[in-house]
Amino acid sequence: MNTEEDTLTVEQAFLAMFDYLELHFKRFGPGEIGTVLGELSLLPDGGTCDPAAWGDWMKSVQKAKSGDVDAGFGWQPKKE
Repeated sequence: MNTEEDTLTVEQAFLAMFDYLELHFKRFGPGEIGTVLGELSLLPDGGTCDPAAWGDWMKSVQKAKSGDVDAGFGWQPKKE
């Protein structure tokens, strides 16, 4: 399933996630997603508007890499 073409850098994955959330925001309007997008917005120096956002992102990347993310959101059992 994973090919070299599917591999993203951490920054590319962050930007892809941001793009997805932005698309969701445009489709469904403001609310919690607007707050998240504000925190994740990149400043000219490359940092995020909320300095903790990048650190939280990196923790999520590590969880994803180690297989500790339950993407089923409670809808399906976690794979062992």
